[in-house]
Amino acid sequence: MRLAPTPGQTVGPFFHYGLPYDGDRNLVPPGSTGSIALHGVVLDGAGVAVPDALIEVWQARPDGTVSREAGSIRRDGWAFTGFGRTSTGRDGRYVFSTLEPGPTEPARPAFWAITVFARGLLDGLFTRAYIPGPDIDIDPFLASLPHERRATMLAQPGDRGYRFDIRLQGQDETVFLRFDGSERRRP
Repeated sequence: MRLAPTPGQTVGPFFHYGLPYDGDRNLVPPGSTGSIALHGVVLDGAGVAVPDALIEVWQARPDGTVSREAGSIRRDGWAFTGFGRTSTGRDGRYVFSTLEPGPTEPARPAFWAITVFARGLLDGLFTRAYIPGPDIDIDPFLASLPHERRATMLAQPGDRGYRFDIRLQGQDETVFLRFDGSERRRP
């Protein structure tokens, strides 16, 4: 008897079947007042674009408050839930239409919390895309990182928003976070 692989054994093919939904990448309608783009490319250890990754973002509102609105998966066009999901294209690129987040604490930089799912990853990778500003150097978390590693967590401002490339391995690998309980324990 031959058994079929389960989602825990083969990650990538399931993203495009069950996880996209209408408006998933649009936290706000594109072109609406205050909307910006958060975009980038996901790269593997060899610097090759990853065409089948899934990116999720969570963020605060521009005033720094965290949304408690329902409706992240059923967009109504006006409620800002602070959550979005999108897959990368064949070129490894992703884009969100969103608002610029505000800092959730005084004297701390604003950021997007990001989770990456991709082929070969049995668990998501967690990172942040910080908005550069004067509070970057005094943020306790960023200050705990070597200066050259900090740069992998900074979104780059552009004409219509921010670019944040995600490198899964290799030189300039994005700093990924580990949360208690996020590592599987071996028996």
